[in-house]
Amino acid sequence: MIKRLLLLAGSIWLMCIAAMAAPGDIKCSGTVVDDAGEPVVGATVSVPGTSIATATDIDGRFTLNVPAQKSIHVNYIGFRPVTLEAKSSMGDIQLETESQMLKDVVVEQSIAKTRLTPVAVSTVGAQTIDLKLGNQELPEVLKTTPGVWVTRDGGGFGDSKINMRGFQSKNTAVMVNGIPINDMEWGGVYNSNWAGLGDIIANIQTQRGLGATIVSTPSIGGTINYTTRTIDVEKGGRVWYGMGNDGYNQYGVKLSTGLMKNGWAFTILGSRKWGDGYIQGTEFNSFNYFVNISKRINDQHQISLTATGAPQTHDQRSSQNGLSIMGYQTYGKRYMNGESMYRYNPTFGYDNQGRVRNSSRNYYHKPHISLNHIWQIDETSSLSSAIYASIGSGGGYSGQGNGLDGYTYSKWYGASNGVLNMEFRAADGTFDYGAIQDLNAASTKGSYLVMSKSINSHEWYGLVSSYKKEIEQRNGNRLNITGGLDLRYYVGKHTNEICDLYDGEYFMDYSSRKNVKPELNAAAADPNWKYEKLGVGDVVYRDYNGYIVQEGVYAQGEYTMLDSKLNLVLSGAINNNTYWRKDFFYYDKAHSKSATTNFIGGTVKGGANYNIDEHNNVFLNLGYISRAPYFSGGVFLQATTSNAINKKAVNEKVMSYEVGYGYKSRSFSLLANAYYTRWMDRTTTRGDEFSDGSGRYYINLQGVDARHMGIEINFNWVPTRWLNIEGMLSWGDWVWDSNASGYFYNGQGQPLKNLSGELASGIGAEDHAFATVNQKGVKVGGSAQTTGSLSATFIPFKGFRIGADWLVSARNYSDFEVKANQLGANSIINVADPWKIPWGQQVDLNASYRFNIAGVKATLYGNVNNLFNYNYVVDAYTDNTTRGTWENAYRVFYSFGRTYSVRMQINF
Repeated sequence: MIKRLLLLAGSIWLMCIAAMAAPGDIKCSGTVVDDAGEPVVGATVSVPGTSIATATDIDGRFTLNVPAQKSIHVNYIGFRPVTLEAKSSMGDIQLETESQMLKDVVVEQSIAKTRLTPVAVSTVGAQTIDLKLGNQELPEVLKTTPGVWVTRDGGGFGDSKINMRGFQSKNTAVMVNGIPINDMEWGGVYNSNWAGLGDIIANIQTQRGLGATIVSTPSIGGTINYTTRTIDVEKGGRVWYGMGNDGYNQYGVKLSTGLMKNGWAFTILGSRKWGDGYIQGTEFNSFNYFVNISKRINDQHQISLTATGAPQTHDQRSSQNGLSIMGYQTYGKRYMNGESMYRYNPTFGYDNQGRVRNSSRNYYHKPHISLNHIWQIDETSSLSSAIYASIGSGGGYSGQGNGLDGYTYSKWYGASNGVLNMEFRAADGTFDYGAIQDLNAASTKGSYLVMSKSINSHEWYGLVSSYKKEIEQRNGNRLNITGGLDLRYYVGKHTNEICDLYDGEYFMDYSSRKNVKPELNAAAADPNWKYEKLGVGDVVYRDYNGYIVQEGVYAQGEYTMLDSKLNLVLSGAINNNTYWRKDFFYYDKAHSKSATTNFIGGTVKGGANYNIDEHNNVFLNLGYISRAPYFSGGVFLQATTSNAINKKAVNEKVMSYEVGYGYKSRSFSLLANAYYTRWMDRTTTRGDEFSDGSGRYYINLQGVDARHMGIEINFNWVPTRWLNIEGMLSWGDWVWDSNASGYFYNGQGQPLKNLSGELASGIGAEDHAFATVNQKGVKVGGSAQTTGSLSATFIPFKGFRIGADWLVSARNYSDFEVKANQLGANSIINVADPWKIPWGQQVDLNASYRFNIAGVKATLYGNVNNLFNYNYVVDAYTDNTTRGTWENAYRVFYSFGRTYSVRMQINF
């Protein structure tokens, strides 16, 4: 009897299996992505009228057996559901945002689209950022992007630098939600001010070269777009906690109401990161907040208020404190007690009370607030406007010397030109801040050396407003027209205030005041003014405001024709830049305001993308830029201390063109491109130490040209559902393309007569030291000109993934400082070949596991960077006088060794 029942049950089971896998069934597979091309995790894929359903995995993929002549229905909250005819290969199924979510043109115009926008572009989504970030800094997730070079430089929290195609950050446009964030005075970006972006990011897109972003001030090396989630359409939240090497900790919480029926949406996020730092004596403490309040008023209007900021404090190892290679071998080994010699920090130390001290410390808070309004005028036109404000406050420590008995600010340096300063060096290798206390306490001239706070606050207000019109023609061609305004007002407030007398009774700012001219500041007419006794809170060295006003307009036309195969783009912009400064230290009230000067800049660029078929496309772009010089180092040769305007300041000019080829299929995609950029009439500053160690001097070079060209290739291959392979190779040839000339200044911005420190009679005067630097044909330093990566991600079972990135860099050249022992009329300074730094490599591991716990979804992340603990040189300097080698390289910094972190995130 039992045997018969088992036989019957087995027969029924086999018939059910046969019915479920009937010959008419279709085994469907595909990938669900959002409008940015990122995978949608957890989307429901079902067969209408049946109970057959599944959900997309961590890569947005699904597989489903569908009965013959049935369709599939894809649904995910916040997106429009879609119903499609079932077939074996569904490819990428792109979901469109729900109509309730109006498109923001300000954000949209900063994003390039594959097979449409004619630029070389790479996008890193939130999922990849979550997977790879770990305890790295946010720019480091771009290490596998062609043409991008990211290093930690000195190694302090938020001190990473990012170059694109050999151009420094001040020549790369950085934007958050379509709003520019490059510093208005010198063009760079301090990543420590944006340390919280990793918690709120939706994606990062890099547009290399001219890029497609429409703003009135263009980029040269490329554009980095950080896009955050302004409205979370899904109700819920997440909490997380992570930890890692060297006391690294982080935690955070995010809550969102989702888009409610009344049209309101609220999102709030708070997080914190802290730790000891990988480099010795680089402790940090950082907070982050993000608030978004949005209201969909009706089908045409939507407003959104967003505020974010990341107040932080971190100790540093400044860019001046890199040793020579032998210096690390000697002192790093001696003082690091068995730890890596490359973690040595020459400015870390203790005072007589046993308190930790560091003369390189940064503290800053830069809240960024924007109010966005979206007006969907009709089905074909819209207007987006963003009013924003950035009010930064903070600064860093700045050691001061009174200039008496040889005590200048350079005594605070941990190292000079790679040589460890031993005057204030304890037996254990730390900087002896107690010895400075003893020196000042015994002095009859007050404190020889004091610490000041170098305060750099600013107020920045702006408006970006864009109108877009879509015109559909009868023949099926489309014309999209975009135009707008980019208005900015900025004032930077810079002062130095004594914060610690280091056990002295008072401080005399003789070194700065001795050269203040009575005809510019009446106080200097009193010979005793330079010996005034100062205390904590008094101003030393500098006190000035910098003002910048910019008005810009931009426009773009985009024409799509030949059944959407050909897309033509033409854009242009023009801007007016107004500069002036007010000085309250070197000038009295009657002379405080400088003259006002204006520069008009502009750009024109165009391109075309042609889709040969559904797999292949080609593109080209070209453009010309005329960019106004920067406030600092351009308009004002010495913006820190002088109102004198650079009479030779001219616009920088850039000519660039690029061609590329793309291939995209279900399992393989490839992008290859070649570029050529010539940068002309650039202004730059180089310097070195005075031979007596009393400080630094600088030459402000004008007429600097550079030529950057190269080839970039990247690919993505998915041979199976459980394996993804990516790779890139970037080869550049970047050289200085002109000889340049300029005047010499000391560290206080005062004009030099010679390099013995003697002052000239005035800026640009006949006795002001001047030289021509022969640098044409010398390799551009500071970035690896060859980079490559190979990445593999393995998904052995649902919810788990493990991946590795192999990163390679080569043809990295040392940058150079300008040495000149003697200067005369029309002096010539020749630049020798730099040091070709040996190639470097590292392997980074990442893993994640998704699982359910107590009815909620959880994800465990793990990261190990530089798995094999291999240290290689990433930055170095050599002098211009001799051919660069490892023996004469200085200000050398190495890659971080092995670091690790784990993080648990719970979504609810």
